[in-house]
Amino acid sequence: MSKIRVFLADDHAVLRAGLKSLLNAEADMSVVGEASGKSDCLSNALVFKPDVILLDINMPGCNGLELIPELRQKLPESRILILTMHDDAGYLRQALAAGCAGYVLKQAADTELLSAIRTVYNGGVFLHPTHTKILLEDSLSPAPSETEDPDLSRLSERETTVLRLISLGYANKEIAKQLFISVKTVETYKARVMEKLNISSRAAMVRFALKHGLLDDDM
Repeated sequence: MSKIRVFLADDHAVLRAGLKSLLNAEADMSVVGEASGKSDCLSNALVFKPDVILLDINMPGCNGLELIPELRQKLPESRILILTMHDDAGYLRQALAAGCAGYVLKQAADTELLSAIRTVYNGGVFLHPTHTKILLEDSLSPAPSETEDPDLSRLSERETTVLRLISLGYANKEIAKQLFISVKTVETYKARVMEKLNISSRAAMVRFALKHGLLDDDM
């Protein structure tokens, strides 16, 4: 029987070791490679060409969600499964929009992960019922920001940059470091963005960024 070839991308070595032990104990699974950051994730995944990639959101030097389009382009046969500690609707929507095949919380890894891996390997999409409900509610009720359909031209170049980084999952401190500004200044830009776009939540910011192509690779 051929095994599901799994690749682990997470910066926590202890967690990777635990996952490796868990998955290798299954008769139909085998961990073929692992990575702790962006550079080795891309290079090692290309070497091993796994069936399923378990991808964390937070890794040194990058947001795991940013890797999804590149991984899908270079490894179209590999299915990407997000394994994260973030039970966040915004991250969920962004991950699915980028093309992942499932979203599993680390705290539920022992009960859901094996099922999730088998599901995405067989061509399905794996979501916890709570996450399915979130997406269903999204489809039934338009976002408040869509009512007025604010234009991107309302934002300055710096405000647009801050909006993009927030939507990619970066914390205020990380954004401040990237843009060489203070955390307080980041918060000011964020407040301006929300006021100009007439939105009141991070999830709405992510929807706006996706709608206007701010999360595309060539940005």
